[in-house]
Amino acid sequence: MNEADIERLLAKFDQSSLQELKIDGDGVNVYFSKQTTPTAPDNSVAVTTESSEKSVVPKAQAPYQLKAPMVGLVYMAPSPEKPAYKEIGDHVKKGETICAIEAMKLINEVRSPVSGIIKKRLFTDGEMVEYDQPLFEIEED
Repeated sequence: MNEADIERLLAKFDQSSLQELKIDGDGVNVYFSKQTTPTAPDNSVAVTTESSEKSVVPKAQAPYQLKAPMVGLVYMAPSPEKPAYKEIGDHVKKGETICAIEAMKLINEVRSPVSGIIKKRLFTDGEMVEYDQPLFEIEED
């Protein structure tokens, strides 16, 4: 969706009785609002039409959340005497081991499905985690 498409859509939106309109598709998220203080959803573009003001504000991409593939105890290192697989601030490549989960006496390596910088760890080492629980936030390359 280019700027001309957005302007045509905005003109039709101005003439409609709709108060809000959100469009997601083709990697572009657009949000129109006739409210005086629009709150754009994450990863979208906010366009305000109050008093003929038109502003386009891109939002930053949210970090990828790596989630637990199973229930178990999550560990940062392969054993207590060895260094951690990865620390906050480290770069991780797609397919690289980032932590391990012990389930039913078996150690399962958790590999990163994306490449990027580890921004946040969302668990405590040795903690019991649930299936689909967020473990890390990774800023993708």
